[in-house]
Amino acid sequence: MKGNKENLLPFYKFATEHASVGIHAVDKSGNTIIYNEKMMEIEGLYLTDIRDRSIVELFQFEKEDSTLLKVLQTKKPIQNIKQTYWNQNGQEITTINDTFPIIEKNELIGAIEIARDITTLEKLMYQPLRRYGESITFNVITAVSEPMRKVIETAKKAAITKLPVLLIGESGTGKDLIAEAIHHSATPATENYMTFFCHKSDGSTVERLKKHLHTNDRSTIFCERIEYLSLELQKECLRLLEEHRQDSHLFIASIGGDPIDLIASGELLKELYYFFAAVSINVPPLRERKEDIQPFVADYLKRYEKRFGVKLKGMSKEVEQLFMSYDWPGNLKELEILLDDVMALVTNEEEITDELLPIHFKWKLQAYDASAKKTDSFIFQNDKELLPLDGYLRRAEEYYLNKVLNMYHHNITKAAEALGMSRQNLQYRIRKMKK
Repeated sequence: MKGNKENLLPFYKFATEHASVGIHAVDKSGNTIIYNEKMMEIEGLYLTDIRDRSIVELFQFEKEDSTLLKVLQTKKPIQNIKQTYWNQNGQEITTINDTFPIIEKNELIGAIEIARDITTLEKLMYQPLRRYGESITFNVITAVSEPMRKVIETAKKAAITKLPVLLIGESGTGKDLIAEAIHHSATPATENYMTFFCHKSDGSTVERLKKHLHTNDRSTIFCERIEYLSLELQKECLRLLEEHRQDSHLFIASIGGDPIDLIASGELLKELYYFFAAVSINVPPLRERKEDIQPFVADYLKRYEKRFGVKLKGMSKEVEQLFMSYDWPGNLKELEILLDDVMALVTNEEEITDELLPIHFKWKLQAYDASAKKTDSFIFQNDKELLPLDGYLRRAEEYYLNKVLNMYHHNITKAAEALGMSRQNLQYRIRKMKK
């Protein structure tokens, strides 16, 4: 290979920044050396979030899951590890990771992780309830809470009107299930149900949409997370939809947050929002409808028994209390994946017990409990537990920001205005709080 190392550095830098895989390299102390654009996109972090923090601090509650930490400790590579988690933006991400130690002159100098984002592929292969071979109708959606009853009631009306529908809600709330249930209840019926998973740099999504719209089939078109498309692709998507507005298609889209915030931040095209907003349905997060947890678990166990012959009567009181106290940032999808992990450990148990809960979930519970301490725990402690000033100020800031966010129902724009700061500044502080 021609050229010295200095001459090759610009080429290495260009290749790293434009690679289609996420790259995170750290030195032997865990400090970040390389963190490319793709890894930022995957994890929802920015270089400023990690520049002055080692991965030991970043993954303080997830040490069992950090392959970078394991490789630093063992000096052995870890390859083809599949991980599903919720990133700092609340998006569910699935990656396959290869992590290697970096050895120079027989000494460990760091580690590098290469992450392949397979989120879209995973969604195609695995959808809640679809593995049971059922069509998703309103009858198979477990919902006993009043908020979800209202969602289903509005969705049934939308199926009759055949107007465009916008589903609003966090990742994992079941927006895709509501979309398919609308399809099966549509009058008159549409022939096909087509899901288009939107991705920022994936122009093929719009091309596939264009190709399908030019067929004569009456279809339900579900554009999942339209804000993930770049604004240019959103404009192209809108042009296609407007062109076929008078056809017999039923158009449904979903977004993962407040549409006003998404428009203000330049993530969502205002005109595309207006196209779908003829019927807007807010799907509430699981933390706001925890009465749906127990029926969902019971329904899951019933389906699992039917498919695999393993019968459990439910949850222990302890597990039920844990489930009800946890906020479920990944919503129903997080609960379902957790139940998958639990059932893989079942032998002769009669119910789901604390011993069956995987270690990564127990780490999350510890992290949640730590952040849910009473307000006065940071105002004053005994002389043996006094916080350093920086720690005190951080807790005070977290408490105040959470109060304001709750006051404005997590509307970033309104909360930022009330706090007298920019939306970007508030979002940066929220990301810091989540660590």
